[in-house]
Order: sequence, then structure tokens, then C-alpha cells
Amino acid sequence: MANDKLSRAKEQKNDEFYTQYSDIQKEMNAYIEFNPDVFRNKTILCPCDDPEWSNFTKFFAQNFETFGLKKLISTSYAVESKAFKEYQPTLFETESPLFCKDKTRIKGKIFTLDRDTTKKGKIDIQDLKWNYLEGDGDFRSQEVIKLREEADIIITNPPFSLFHEFFLWLVESKKSFIIMGNLNALKYVEVFPYIKNNKIWFGPSITSGDRLFYIPDELYEKSKVGARDLIIDGKHCISVVGVRWYTNVDHGRRHEPLSLMSMADNIKFSKHKE
Repeated sequence: MANDKLSRAKEQKNDEFYTQYSDIQKEMNAYIEFNPDVFRNKTILCPCDDPEWSNFTKFFAQNFETFGLKKLISTSYAVESKAFKEYQPTLFETESPLFCKDKTRIKGKIFTLDRDTTKKGKIDIQDLKWNYLEGDGDFRSQEVIKLREEADIIITNPPFSLFHEFFLWLVESKKSFIIMGNLNALKYVEVFPYIKNNKIWFGPSITSGDRLFYIPDELYEKSKVGARDLIIDGKHCISVVGVRWYTNVDHGRRHEPLSLMSMADNIKFSKHKE
């Protein structure tokens, strides 16, 4: 079946699927093309993220001034809160004076960007600040809920195994959001009423086909999530079909007129002319 990989990931609670930079860039640029100020003076929260690996964090950090952002916040789960627990801290963390070997596995992390800390005259990825969270970084924790209330727009690829809960968490916040999910989520009782009532819709950049996601080497080797060996930029990837962006942020594709056939065309191409 087309969604076997996501189904197995959900069953095994393997949520380490990292979105490619190009997919994020294509989606976000579509909103910018429709409204150049869509992110201006906005605080963006990327929860359920892994800031040291996440392309969401990299993309918005690199485009902080171009988009006119007010603040970028990214949070991650603690290793011990995940089903996949094999972990090696990055040099970014271990070489920082904030590094704590007792916290690195049990505490989530938070990355923030809002000022030129390096005094080079521009705000970019080099100005990211980080620290450990008080808790494990679960999006349902009061600590992350407080960050949610600070945000204007929530953007992420949430855990596949927790999509139901994450969607309700978003709806409760009444915030703007752009998230990635499986096409099957359209049929969820929590989601469909919002689609039906035109309160949320698909994003503009993915309408068919599959998408590649990076996954950790250990997860690739030990699980049956991947169907074929794909390596891009030295990283294992899996190809997943039925992926869509879900959002309540307006974009141009929603306003394109439908191309309809005339009655004459219908009769001309119909197989049932009688």
C-alpha cells in the first residue's frame, strides 16, 4: 500500500523523519509570492523539531532578515522521550559551555533567534542561541504551550504517530500554521470538518507524487520503514507517498480559477456519446 511506510512508522512510533530543505523552501516561497509580508514581524515556532538537524530551523534562520521575522523559536524532544534512543550529541552542543552530560538525554532543547548576537550587522543562523528546556520538550507540556502562545505562526513536520493530538493542539491555539502530514489525515474526524468548512486547506507546493525524508542511519538499518536504499548528501532517505502540507495561511493557488470543460468538450471526449 502507498502509505505502508508511514503506517509502520506510526505503529513503531518512529518519528525521526527530517524534511528536505528544498521542500520547505518551495512551500514557504509560495506564501511569500502571494503575500510578501506574510512572515513580517511574526514570531515563528517550530515545535517537535530537532534544531541541530532540522531544515526548518536552518531555512528560517537563513531568511530571517529577508522575511522580516521578529523571532524564531525551535524546540526538540529529549532523547529519552523518543522510541528511537540511539544518540550522539553534536559538536555544536558538546563544545558549548552550556553542555551538560546529565541533561543532554533527558531534557529538550530550545533554539531562539531574534538579534544580531555576533555584531556583524545582520541576523542569520550564526546568531542562534540555545539552552536546555526545563522538561523533555513534549509539545503538550506547559513549557511548550507557553511558547505556542508567544508565536504567531507554527510551522513544522509533527510526529507521524501523534498527528491527531498535534492537530488538536494547533486548533486549540487558534494560531496560523503550516504543517506537513499524510494525505490520510484528511479523513480524520478531527481534521475533515475543518477542511469541509474551509478553515484549513492543503498547501500549494505538493499536489501529487512522493517526497524524500532523511532518517538517522541507525533507524534506517534497524527498522523496515525504508523500502529501498536512497542516499542523498551522505544521508539515508526514504521515499514516502501521500504527503501534503496542511495550513490555514492563504496562498495564491486557492484563488486560481478552475479550468472547466464546455458541454461541447464533454460530448466530444465522452466515451458514452449515446
